Amino acid sequence: MGDTTFTTTGSRWLLPVSEFLRFPLDQVNFLACQLFALIAAFWFRLYLSPGHANPLVRHAVATLLGIAFLIFCFGWYSAHILTVVVASYLIIIQADINNVHRYTMVTAMGYLTACQVSRVFIFNYGILSTDFSGPLMIVTQKITSLAFQLHDGLCKKPEELTPEQRLLSISVRPSFIEYLSYNLNFLSVLVGPCNDYSDYIDFIEGRHISRRLRRHSETCNGQNGFDKIPDPSPLLAVCQKLLVCSGCMLSFLTLTRALPIAYNVDPDFVNHAPFLTRLTYAFFSIQAARPKFYFAWTLADAVNNAAGYGFLGMDVNGKPSWNLICNVNILGIETATSFKTFIDNWNIRTGVWLKTVCYDRAPKHRLALTFLLSALWHGVYPGYYFTFLTAIPITMAARTVRKSVRHYFLGFRGLKLGYDVLTWAATQLAICYTVMPFLLLAIEPTLVYYRSMYFHVHIISILAAIALHGKHKPEELSTTKTRSSSSSSSSLSSSCPAECQPVHSINNNKVD
Repeated sequence: MGDTTFTTTGSRWLLPVSEFLRFPLDQVNFLACQLFALIAAFWFRLYLSPGHANPLVRHAVATLLGIAFLIFCFGWYSAHILTVVVASYLIIIQADINNVHRYTMVTAMGYLTACQVSRVFIFNYGILSTDFSGPLMIVTQKITSLAFQLHDGLCKKPEELTPEQRLLSISVRPSFIEYLSYNLNFLSVLVGPCNDYSDYIDFIEGRHISRRLRRHSETCNGQNGFDKIPDPSPLLAVCQKLLVCSGCMLSFLTLTRALPIAYNVDPDFVNHAPFLTRLTYAFFSIQAARPKFYFAWTLADAVNNAAGYGFLGMDVNGKPSWNLICNVNILGIETATSFKTFIDNWNIRTGVWLKTVCYDRAPKHRLALTFLLSALWHGVYPGYYFTFLTAIPITMAARTVRKSVRHYFLGFRGLKLGYDVLTWAATQLAICYTVMPFLLLAIEPTLVYYRSMYFHVHIISILAAIALHGKHKPEELSTTKTRSSSSSSSSLSSSCPAECQPVHSINNNKVD
């Protein structure tokens, strides 16, 4: 019972519900807000649509509901989120436009890091599953993305930008209400995902779907009648995603609770269980830890869709796709045959953010800088840095192995199937070693886990693969550039149907 009555920084109105369900109060508050947001999103689309309300009203309502959610969940701690948003707005309207992206990045990441440090040293490694740092992390993505897009639009010539950057660039500073609405709207204020400012403004002003229909139409000539037909309904997409949420919740209540991550470093288990038993438990406990993330991200996606936001275009069958801001591809994760494929399908919109503000802009050491930024954004728990620093050599090793041996298996179907099974198992093994510190958080249990799993053998294997990396480096660089160019052009092509483009296609090169 002690866990369920853990003091929350937010409202205690739902404490009786928390005690009855034996769920922590902060999680109950979060879930209540998201379910209310789902209902409010339908109302927002049906009764506060662009045809019934002007953009100012839609901005104001979305913002006020978002702030109310923050206060309900986090109480006075929500002031941290409001502070960084207001401070960042002052920067983009007052600072030198040539440096606005730098000032905003330093301010937002600095404030986030200061808050993350307080969690470690003030709360002594204690962490609520839904504390205020989550929304603060999402806000950090949004305000830095907008600052870079504004810098692109006002300071760079079109030929200096990639096709993606040209598409997302902003040439006019947002008004205060637009800025607040983009960062604090109730659709994404609690768990995201991070979306692009231009897409959000199109949604508020009623152009979101019509522009997407034109962009994905092969016969678009500016007079195709898309503005005259009713907007496609998101109801089917919302129902499908809520069904997925139900499955994830059921998995959480059964598998996640039955296979706690902490048992991987239990002294009796570590000292007496055979290695294969420990490895098997690590595999299944990692699998069991995912449903709570699947649930949160899929529910957030459904909330946005219910409001009429997230339309990607028409698929190859002529049906509407609502996966524009989808944050997770569950099937892609569970069947990933490479480390890169796994991270491309996990927390997709964060991958897009890392790519657009770091990977695409770093002059050198792009891979390392991107992983380091990701670790810093997640927080200052040592486990995060074990995870992301380990991910760098694993990614390099996976590249080399793929380039060295994969082509030998492509000529025969049976060999290709065997290769896929083997690489799937290797990927899941790499995830067991890499992600576990992220979940354990502290140094001591991480080191216990590493020792129990003979991590030094894993490291030797990685270093052996990296030794081959140098032999492939020139080819890799040229291949990466070619692949990056082709990926950018394909993901932005107006003639390709929506379903030809994975929802994370913009993310494909963030670590490749």
